Amino acid sequence: MPESSSHKRAKGRAAGKSGRTEVPLRGGKKLDAKTRKTATEVERSGNPSLLEDAARRLKLSRAPRKVLQVPQKDMPKAAEAMKRVRVGGSVKSMTGTKRTSVRPRKR
Repeated sequence: MPESSSHKRAKGRAAGKSGRTEVPLRGGKKLDAKTRKTATEVERSGNPSLLEDAARRLKLSRAPRKVLQVPQKDMPKAAEAMKRVRVGGSVKSMTGTKRTSVRPRKR
């Protein structure tokens, strides 16, 4: 299924001038956007399993700063998905007005 225009816009904004989109990861996966230090995944669906998949891609990126960008109503679900996958970073709203830090859950 093709990306929505809002997904493309958020991905391009996250990549910035010097960043890249559709960055290849190990295992044939692709990260939405990456700059030198920040890896960004955009997930608009709110589906818990898809949020976990996005968090796993962030974990694979091995970037020092990881951002999962979701609609504001899905921010708590996204934070929980990141904790389940045991990846730290931040959850950001699509508009960029809200941001929450996530600390990875201990084993």
